[in-house]
Amino acid sequence: MKGVLVVLVLLLATVATFGLQNPGEYTVRFMHLSWRTSMLGVIVAAFAFGVLGGWLTGLPGFFRRRSEARVAARRIRELEAEVGDLKKTAAPPPPAPGRTP
Repeated sequence: MKGVLVVLVLLLATVATFGLQNPGEYTVRFMHLSWRTSMLGVIVAAFAFGVLGGWLTGLPGFFRRRSEARVAARRIRELEAEVGDLKKTAAPPPPAPGRTP
């Protein structure tokens, strides 16, 4: 975990340095839209869209795993109830050989 944090801090420092060294305004065009912003704004927006895209891509798997966990938990409860019923109806085990009660 510490390694990931160090890499993240280094990445953010690199992006901040890049943004500070390129302070001019840039024209960003997308389809018929156009606006002026700094390079740092473009980088932050691209990063935000990348994070959002990654999060949205992971959602189907998250819901599938949650559904599978719910089914597994239900099955575990059913099996535990079955074991409890079997213990109640089972005859007591016979005494071990050589031992008298």
